[in-house]
Amino acid sequence: MKITFLIHNAYGIGGTNRTTLNLAAALADRHEVEIVSMFRHRVRPRFEVDPRVRLVPLVDLREGFPDAVDARSGEPAVVFPAVEKRYRQYSRLTDLRAEEYLRRCAADVIIGTRPGINVYLARFGSRRALRIAQEHLTHDAHGKRLRVTLARHYAGLDAVVTTTEADAAVYRARMPLPGVRVLAVPNIVPDPAVPPSDGTASVIAAAGRLVPGKRFDLLIEAFGQVAAKYPEWSLRVYGAGPERERLKELIGERGLDERVELMGVRSPIEAEFAQASIVASASSAESFGMTLAEAMRCGVPVVSTNCPLGPAEIITPGVDGLLVPVGDGQALAKALLELVGDETARRRMGRAALVSARRFDPGPIIERYENLFAELAESRDVRRRRRHADWRRRLHGILRR
Repeated sequence: MKITFLIHNAYGIGGTNRTTLNLAAALADRHEVEIVSMFRHRVRPRFEVDPRVRLVPLVDLREGFPDAVDARSGEPAVVFPAVEKRYRQYSRLTDLRAEEYLRRCAADVIIGTRPGINVYLARFGSRRALRIAQEHLTHDAHGKRLRVTLARHYAGLDAVVTTTEADAAVYRARMPLPGVRVLAVPNIVPDPAVPPSDGTASVIAAAGRLVPGKRFDLLIEAFGQVAAKYPEWSLRVYGAGPERERLKELIGERGLDERVELMGVRSPIEAEFAQASIVASASSAESFGMTLAEAMRCGVPVVSTNCPLGPAEIITPGVDGLLVPVGDGQALAKALLELVGDETARRRMGRAALVSARRFDPGPIIERYENLFAELAESRDVRRRRRHADWRRRLHGILRR
């Protein structure tokens, strides 16, 4: 079976890139797999790409390459939805390249990985292929106008796959898609190539893009209470983003210059997590919570806000980590202090985290995808008849009105 992934920019960093590359590599054990990147801006991808996976860039923006000066790259996109967050990065050239590629794509399964790209898939993807929209964000993370656009296009696809059961339930309730399978499949988190943490290092780690929604400011302030009581402990924050300077100022204002480090980007992150005894997240929202699962893979207990929608499906409170209310700095500090002050509990939770994280092994998740492909292929005619019947009912209702 040939499987194609459509991704925004496989040459950059980010959770969608990491999870797509993990899934593609696992599928490559039994299938022909390629990743089609809408953009290319550097010679090599930031993350390692399995050599069995073919990488195909559509628009090469590197200096000196024709696409960078193509007049069509300066024209606004017509197909990519204007209400999508990354609209300004797309152009008439990306519209045309996506259409050209998808019209000739001979894959058996085509999987899109962000909303605007899923619109390309719905518009141009071959009806001979199974067309699947992956949602790496959540339903409620999309604005109302984008949700209206997606409902219209997703209705013509074969399936919508979210990363959590909670988000799949929201899609079923708020975006009815007759004939379209809506389900959750968690991300693959491979077994890291490093020994697990022994829980003795006086280090709390956190990772993610340095953006407001990740609430690293809240984490730094909560850590201030840990630092006051346990002067040997430090906080390491991994990642890059527009909030870096503001966070640096906050660290200085709180007198934590010697205790909190902004470490920059590290890949793979597991080697850093394995040197910590706790991993923390103060996010306001997560579509999955990849860093939490990666930390657990390293035998590290996690402290996270119970934000929509991922952490509650990853963490079992009191067993492999702790959950605290969103935006509650005092509760976050209390949870960190609880684990910092109890090495026995910390190490017990770390061992439990190693066990519970096995549910993110490639094998079971690949099996779920392969079962989905088989089910979709077998039910395709029935689902299309159901979809057409629904469209006829809607049209009849409009005509009667």
